Amino acid sequence: MTDATPADFAAQGLRESATFDRTTIAAIQHAARTGIYDIRGGGAKRKLPHFDDLLFLGASMSRYPLEGYRERCDTDVVLGARNAKFPLHLSTPVTIAGMSFGALSGRAKEALGRGASEVGTSTTTGDGGMTDEERGHSKHLVYQYLPSRYGMNPDHLRAADAIEVVLGQGAKPGGGGMLLGQKITERVAGMRTLPVGVDQRSACRHPDWTGPDDLAIKIGELREITDWEKPVYVKVGASRPYYDVKLAVKAGADVVVVDGMQGGTAATQDVFIEHVGIPTLAAIPEAVRALQEMGVHREVQLIVSGGVRNGADLAKCMALGADAVAIGTAALIALGDNDPALDAEYRKIGSAAGYYDDWQAGQDPAGITTQDPELQQRFDPEVGGRRLANYLRVMTMEAQIIARACGKAHLQHLEPEDLVALTIEAAAMTRLPLAGTSWIPGQGS
Repeated sequence: MTDATPADFAAQGLRESATFDRTTIAAIQHAARTGIYDIRGGGAKRKLPHFDDLLFLGASMSRYPLEGYRERCDTDVVLGARNAKFPLHLSTPVTIAGMSFGALSGRAKEALGRGASEVGTSTTTGDGGMTDEERGHSKHLVYQYLPSRYGMNPDHLRAADAIEVVLGQGAKPGGGGMLLGQKITERVAGMRTLPVGVDQRSACRHPDWTGPDDLAIKIGELREITDWEKPVYVKVGASRPYYDVKLAVKAGADVVVVDGMQGGTAATQDVFIEHVGIPTLAAIPEAVRALQEMGVHREVQLIVSGGVRNGADLAKCMALGADAVAIGTAALIALGDNDPALDAEYRKIGSAAGYYDDWQAGQDPAGITTQDPELQQRFDPEVGGRRLANYLRVMTMEAQIIARACGKAHLQHLEPEDLVALTIEAAAMTRLPLAGTSWIPGQGS
């Protein structure tokens, strides 16, 4: 019965196991045939508590909305004013997360710089160093300082506008990055001091410290190298955000980046993506609580990443206490990743538009997550940059629409009081009341 439907199977009395469903069976059989675990990108695919589990309470009688055509709703944000001489002044609180040259093509990195600069926000280098394409087209460029030290160049630290010390990523907190040999071209290998064509596995922790005291020393070194001009971010994968944020602040961070488990641009083991870390929704309140208890909320900025998709997600992050968000997967989609127009090309490599997550394979028909010269030529960085800029503008305007409806003249004026939760799980994680009630799970009746 090649054309049989689930209803046909049910009519025969057949029932799929919830524990051993067809996806699980296929994974077991793949492991049994090959002896190889699955590697992919795209973030966690299991259903998790997410921003869709929250709703805004728009103004009506008890709250007064703002008129969109006559009353301003500002979106600017300043990042890194705690210690840096030159903090970043961004026009929108949507930034581009770190994605490396190597994982992405040089043209894709250029497009990210073009799009971000057009709307007055920042982009981030990622593992492997700074490229001329990205620096040349980025008004605000954040330089990632990672455990691997691949491509680390003091001159590039000075040429950047901010430095992000990466301790972990949402897709794999506690694990290092992976870049397979088919993407290690001569240029990539030269930047990372690696052999051509050999798989690269990044370290999971920095080689020159074993704890938060060493991180404080390292932040001091980075400030000295850059003459105290650049903001220093600390990025952690969401697992124990309350403690990690407190330690990052104590070590001297100007900005803390918390990346939830829906963060998915880094290709890694499937078992890591699906079973390590906590959802972004659960991480934000814990990070905010840590900042509030230390008396530095808003003085030390919080950037949230991991599964942010639209202006509603942005507004919800801001209402929960974030100062900005960072997007990765959404930015790649805006550039053209998983475009339905390329469905036939995706099917040739065993995938389909909307399903493609083998970013580590280097076969991307869109020319974005590849180092193949012919595939790269398919991608126009000017067109990609315009698409990204359009998307960022729409996200920002959507968040403004919501903020005005809540009576707020700035996105940063959004607050938890503007939100309710749709599910008990989301209410418990965010400490928001369940919609239609005043009940917050764990806080009495």
